[in-house]
Amino acid sequence: MKLNRLMRAALAVVAAAGLAIGVIAPAHSAAKTTVSIVQSNALTGLNSGVSEYNLTFNVDVGAVSGMGFTYYDNKPTLIDNTAFGTYKIVSKKPFKVQYTVKKGRLWSDGTEINGIDLLLSHITANDAYSEIAGLGDPGDARVTPAFNSGGYGGIYSENVVGQPILSADKMSVTIEYATQVPDWKLLAPGPSPVHTLVLMAEGKTKLGTIAENNAARERFYKYFTTYDTANLKKIAKVWSEDYNINKVDASTNPLLLVCNGPFIVQSAVPNGAVTMVRNAKYNSGPKVKALQKVVFKVIGDGTAAAQALQNGEVDVYAGQPTGDAVAKLKAMAPAVKIIGGDQAVYEHVDIRTGTAFGTTDTYDGVFAGNSQKAIDLRTAVLLAWPREEIIEKIVKPINASAQLMNSLMYFNSEPGYKDQIAKSGVSKFTEGTQASRNAKALALVKKYYPEASATNPVVKIKLLFGQPSNARRVSEAALAKASVAQAGFDMDVTPTSGWSSYTKKAKYDLAFFAWVKSAILQRGNVGTYQEQNYQGYSNPEIEKIYTELNGKLLTQAEIADRFLKVEQILMKEAVSLPIFQHPAVNGVTSSLMGVLPSPLSPNLVWNIWDWSFKA
Repeated sequence: MKLNRLMRAALAVVAAAGLAIGVIAPAHSAAKTTVSIVQSNALTGLNSGVSEYNLTFNVDVGAVSGMGFTYYDNKPTLIDNTAFGTYKIVSKKPFKVQYTVKKGRLWSDGTEINGIDLLLSHITANDAYSEIAGLGDPGDARVTPAFNSGGYGGIYSENVVGQPILSADKMSVTIEYATQVPDWKLLAPGPSPVHTLVLMAEGKTKLGTIAENNAARERFYKYFTTYDTANLKKIAKVWSEDYNINKVDASTNPLLLVCNGPFIVQSAVPNGAVTMVRNAKYNSGPKVKALQKVVFKVIGDGTAAAQALQNGEVDVYAGQPTGDAVAKLKAMAPAVKIIGGDQAVYEHVDIRTGTAFGTTDTYDGVFAGNSQKAIDLRTAVLLAWPREEIIEKIVKPINASAQLMNSLMYFNSEPGYKDQIAKSGVSKFTEGTQASRNAKALALVKKYYPEASATNPVVKIKLLFGQPSNARRVSEAALAKASVAQAGFDMDVTPTSGWSSYTKKAKYDLAFFAWVKSAILQRGNVGTYQEQNYQGYSNPEIEKIYTELNGKLLTQAEIADRFLKVEQILMKEAVSLPIFQHPAVNGVTSSLMGVLPSPLSPNLVWNIWDWSFKA
């Protein structure tokens, strides 16, 4: 599952804040302190700020191992994390905000956190700094900047003025913005253990002493303020590459694991379990109530995951459920409780239209460009996508009230949804039956491939969708392959292990994605279709609207108007179609207390400090 570009505003917080099997306890025994959680996808890296590694599981691990100035609860409400620090407006004209780290906050290696640790997020989220420091232009799609960050091109970069100013006591930084942007609270800089990056850039493979760490941090500050290209590039290489690991053991450089969250990564098995243990130095957030260890266990098949819960191999079932899995969970009551709700996650299919931003891997497949042929072929494959069949056969067995989702800007339950779909142009993808839509699709394909037919699918395309073990996606892909064949497309649906590293690869023509919101922003989902995306898609009108939504406080009516204009463009140019909102199905052993899933990422583990087992 991929994270939405909506996270750009707060990406520095999420990414920089955290780099980094028991059985049910019998009656009258001491309460358990180890929780085991099922994940449907494997860990691919420890730094979700790197463009290709912002997957939800990577973010979950980062959230459990890192804390910043704010976090969302399950309402969802943005909570000020005063245990870590505070922020305040110190000037309205010009608009300046001061962010202050509370004294005595510690990294897991015992080093005290200070304001210098907030400065890396400026580098990884500010296009201008990257250019001035000779680290590359993040806006140039032909090159990848030294820091391969997904945080460039967002609200922060568009509005920050100059460099952050460090206070005399080094505990605060003051940042000036061009205007009081609508989502300014989400721009709080995330802490990052910059001393570890410096030490690793210098070739160190062991934890330093406090004195060595403080000296390394001062070197970082010098590099930062003097735009020291050579040394910043060495740090960038560590930040962009060294954290991209899926294996952690005794041979792993311990500097990679330094964090300030309640738990620290102890081990990780490729495509398998990730074990995190209590961070003894943790004091950057709410106190941990009881847990000593968190184990994420990867089981892609929802039914097998539910069986693992029944067997006592795991305590929390979370991931991509199947109908069989939900039935199995219900049958486990009262030993297991089902905690449901809606997730701010929506399944959709995206079509590549050009070379992905930040790569030179040129895409010139059948959907490339915006010619009438390209738009017709994209329209055809979306017409033939069996969305209703997917809902009926795959989603409704999990959530009987599931509905087809027809807007890329609104969930079905949101106030603007009905008006949006009435005017957006999505009706061309909903009119008639699937058979009639397939016929329309085939007619479009035959304009360019006269030999194409339902029995002779000649237009070869390749779908990217993820792990072979992800049973729900495999089923979706199979239904899609059969349906688009009726329109003349021969779609390769071979699943791809480690799929996140292939999102920019030109050999893929389209992809399944599940975008998940990590913040509530005025610009909504528009950032997904801003030019810095994996599809290679851009539209000048969307760019204009995106900039306006980022920088000017608008009324709800004005926001709805902008959303409609964006969606009308997307439907006309046949760029993407939504399918369904992900159902939230969490099976929790009845002895585990405090689990309160949030609709936003990190959905399940946002309050893991509050979890505890009954004795």
